[in-house]
Amino acid sequence: MTTQIATETHSDPHQPDLADDFARDGFVILDDAIDAGLVEALKRDAARICRGELGEVDAQPAEVEAATDTEELMRQFLCIHYPHKISEAALEALKAPRIVDVLTQVIGPNVKAMQSMLFIKSEGKPGQAWHQDEYFIPTRDRSLTASWIALDDATIENGCLWVLPGSHRRGILYPDREQFDPAFDCSIEAYDFPWDESDAVPVEIPAGSAIIFNGYLLHRSLQNSGRHGYRRALTNHYMSAESLLPWQGLPEGTHIGKHDFRDIVMVTGDDPYEYKGVSDIARPHSRPDKDGGCDR
Repeated sequence: MTTQIATETHSDPHQPDLADDFARDGFVILDDAIDAGLVEALKRDAARICRGELGEVDAQPAEVEAATDTEELMRQFLCIHYPHKISEAALEALKAPRIVDVLTQVIGPNVKAMQSMLFIKSEGKPGQAWHQDEYFIPTRDRSLTASWIALDDATIENGCLWVLPGSHRRGILYPDREQFDPAFDCSIEAYDFPWDESDAVPVEIPAGSAIIFNGYLLHRSLQNSGRHGYRRALTNHYMSAESLLPWQGLPEGTHIGKHDFRDIVMVTGDDPYEYKGVSDIARPHSRPDKDGGCDR
C-alpha cells in the first residue's frame, strides 16, 4: 500500500486540512517544529543530563562511572524520563508554539502534558514492536497525543518510527502479548490487528521536524543499524485538560472514576481542575535496556 504522508509546511499551521489529515491518518508531520537553536540546546542538554550536570537522574546505568568521554557516556543511556524537569530546553520544547498550534487543533483549546522522554538510540540499540501509547498512558476521553521531535535526522537505517495509517480510528486497544525478540527493547507487543507489514509507512524526518500522532495509532521503531552515531529524539505526551488522568498509582481510598494524576504541565488554555493544584511526584530517571520499558 502506498500512503501519502501529510506534511504541514506553511507558516500558518491552521491550514484547513490538517485536522482532517490527523483524523484520517492518525498523524501529521510538522516541518521545522522547533528551530535549529533549540535542537542544538537539546543536544547539549542531553549530554549534560547524562553527565549529571543538570541534577540527579535516578537509576543511571552501572557503566556511567567507567565512561571516559561524553560519546562513550551517552551510549550507556537508552531513555531518560522527564527531562523537562531539569532541562530548560526540554521544557521549552514541551511548549513549542508550532507544536501547540497543532495540538489545539486536534485536542482542543486546553492542553496539558504529563510526560517527556529523551531517547538516545546509539548504534545497535533495539527498537520497539508495534504498540499504542494509550496502552501505557490511559486517558478518559481518548485525547492522548504525542509529539516525536527528531534531534538528529531520523532515517530507516538509524531506527526511525513506522506507522500504520488509520489504525487509530476504531479507538480500541488491540490485544498484546509478551515478546522476547532481542531486536526489540519492549516486552509488550500489540497483535491481531487488521494490517500487515506491507501497510507500514516509515517516517523519515530531518532534525527539528516532528510527527504528531494519536494515542491509538499503531507504531513501532526498528533497531539502529547504522554506523553513524546516535538517533536522538524527544517525545512529549499531551491530552485534553478536561480529561482526568487515571495514571500511575491509585491512592488508597480513591475511586478509579475520580483518580487524577496531577503531575502535569499546562501547555495552553485553562485548567478546569486547577483547584486540585499540581504535584511534583515523578523524578527524572534513566530506563535501562530490557526492563520492560519501550524504546522509540
